[in-house]
Amino acid sequence: MCVGRIIEIGDDVEGFEIGERVVSHGHLKETHTWRAGGVLKMHDQMTWKEAVCYDPAHFAMSAIRDGKVRVGERVAVFGLGAIGLMTVQMARIAGADFVAAVDPIEGRRKVAEKTGAELVIDPTACNVGEVLKEATGGLGVDVAVETSAVYKALDDAIRSVTFEGTIVYAGRAKECTGGLDLGAVAHVNIPNIIFARANSDPNRDHPRWNFRRIIDTCWKWLAAGRFDCEDVVDPVVPFEDSVEAYIEMDNHPERSVKLGVSFG
Repeated sequence: MCVGRIIEIGDDVEGFEIGERVVSHGHLKETHTWRAGGVLKMHDQMTWKEAVCYDPAHFAMSAIRDGKVRVGERVAVFGLGAIGLMTVQMARIAGADFVAAVDPIEGRRKVAEKTGAELVIDPTACNVGEVLKEATGGLGVDVAVETSAVYKALDDAIRSVTFEGTIVYAGRAKECTGGLDLGAVAHVNIPNIIFARANSDPNRDHPRWNFRRIIDTCWKWLAAGRFDCEDVVDPVVPFEDSVEAYIEMDNHPERSVKLGVSFG
């Protein structure tokens, strides 16, 4: 996601002015040429960090909606990258009474705690299923949203849900080569596993909902300041340091959440 100010407008473009702030998808470069229909105008009070959380917000909303999270539900979010951290906040907006956040990276757990998680869990330091069962009076969570695409996390999610609870699998998984034991508890608590992807239309609630409605709602809520995005985008580095920062992020994921690049 890229944010910038308009410096030039095509002859047939209407509704935009030089100097306005806009956002759209794009490669990491200093100048973009976008079609007018592919950019969003930013309100004056909107921060650039709110704007670049537009994309992860889509998938967070899809996960919460597909999981049928209702008022009073108990929810656990596994994986606290940008999508997971937005999912924590979406769960609160949906009316969840209890939200837990699970990730091995301490910095990401701290952001989740700041933005709505009642309980944060390091999966490398405990039995996640047991901790969540204890935190919910022995029942387990109603909905577990798995965003990391790590099979051990999916396994923990299965062990964490209540009887006939729902697991929303929002991560983009690869071939399973270990970490998942469907014979351990799945045949006892018989969870429902739902695969969620915001832009896979027709939506599960078609025709009332589609991808357009999801992204329009996300943009409206971001513009209204309903999300805390300040620490979701971290660290922020100058453009000239971006190559090294991406290498650093790959080698040391514990030092970042969602990398931001500033053009000065």
